[in-house]
Amino acid sequence: MSVVSHAREAAGQPTPLRHDWSRSEIEALFALPMPELLFRAASVHRQHFDPAEVQVSTLLSVKTGGCPEDCSYCPQAQRYHTGVQATKLMETEAVLEKARQAKAAGATRFCMGAAWRSPKDRDVPKVAAMIREVKALGMETCATLGMLTGEQARALKDAGLDYYNHNLDTDPEFYDSIIQTREIQDRLTTLEHVRDAGLKTCCGGIVGLGESSRQRAGLLRLLANLPAHPDSVPINRLVQVEGTPLHGTAEIDPFDFVRTIAVARILMPRSMVRLSAGRQDMSDELQAMCFLAGANSIFYGEQLLTTGNPDTERDMALFARLGLRPMQVHVDAEHHDHPGTAHVDIIELPQHPRSFAA
Repeated sequence: MSVVSHAREAAGQPTPLRHDWSRSEIEALFALPMPELLFRAASVHRQHFDPAEVQVSTLLSVKTGGCPEDCSYCPQAQRYHTGVQATKLMETEAVLEKARQAKAAGATRFCMGAAWRSPKDRDVPKVAAMIREVKALGMETCATLGMLTGEQARALKDAGLDYYNHNLDTDPEFYDSIIQTREIQDRLTTLEHVRDAGLKTCCGGIVGLGESSRQRAGLLRLLANLPAHPDSVPINRLVQVEGTPLHGTAEIDPFDFVRTIAVARILMPRSMVRLSAGRQDMSDELQAMCFLAGANSIFYGEQLLTTGNPDTERDMALFARLGLRPMQVHVDAEHHDHPGTAHVDIIELPQHPRSFAA
């Protein structure tokens, strides 16, 4: 980052959005002394957000299994023995009932997820009907359905879909160590189809997969150099699930996780940076450092896919201790994610633990 950029930050002047970050620039940010890195991240954060506000999203349900992919971290993959079963698509009325519950609980955006590699063309009209009905309730809609064709993305947009969630997971040079059944370009192509259809994006990745610090920088470079920064950037901390290949992986150093949050905030200053999977196992002190580093979005309640979240009471107690408050003002959807989000699975299944990263 240049001296001019530092001067702009110190003066409280927003720095221009960039999509041309080099790996060496990002590695240099990761290498900063922690006090300096947190200062820079906090300075960028307050240029665009109230640093005392955190977006609080509600999850009513989670994803389910039966996915043919081989993502090494994910218990939804049908090839791993994790107790997650393949199930069928829910009926529209059952989805609507969950949407009504979410709206009654204060949610303004409703996310529907299915553990598919990609939806079959016959599935799209069924999901489109769900989207139209949820929109009729006066809620924004979000979906995570796997890879999409351009035609499928347009059909979902025409049905009223607002946001599409599709993560990049990790650095391209490490990607093949984690996933063999699809290439990183498949994910980038889906994001291109989604943007071309006029949908907003939620897109992030996972750290603690065994990647190096260089590869962590590569993930953030990939996200920051997309043609448009994601509206929401979930940073997932690997939750190890027995039965998956990554169970037993050495955990990421907590300070390295904080550094990842801080660098994400600097690179993508207008995006919501979300503490996603793995938060349940974080201490209050670690979460506080993440908020200081620029995280301003969390999930709470029930489960995040197959992994738990801290309960509402613990979160509100932490907010009180830190002087934080849930984000109340609905920021411009052209530039930011929305508070009050409910995520629900649209695959019907019996009750059991479920999926992983969002």
